[in-house]
Amino acid sequence: QVPLVESGGGSVQAGGSLRLSCTVSGGIFRFYCMGWFRQAPGKEREGVASIDTYTTTTYADSVKGRFTISKDSAKNTLTLQMNNLKPEDTAMYYCAVAPIGTVVAGTACLSYAMEDWGQGTPVTITS
Repeated sequence: QVPLVESGGGSVQAGGSLRLSCTVSGGIFRFYCMGWFRQAPGKEREGVASIDTYTTTTYADSVKGRFTISKDSAKNTLTLQMNNLKPEDTAMYYCAVAPIGTVVAGTACLSYAMEDWGQGTPVTITS
């Protein structure tokens, strides 16, 4: 079990921005996939953005051009910058990781069954 701690969630008006962070204990160099997922009330969890060990990023179509995922090995953090937020972005946001050695090279991280998950941080967008 990898301790993952999300932060940065909150409530903002539509059009606003939020920056989510996920602090990872033990370093992030050991993960093939890292990603942000979300689950809105009454809906299934969906992938939002992912970044792999080669720093290849992938985004859900609904957030392309608005969200940016990044990672900082020095700070052991995964970040999701969310701009131009919409009410439909309202959800609990989770960071998740999958270690190198458990993922086949070339795997699409956004749809991969991640191994470890954080507790989530809530995001509410008001219109």
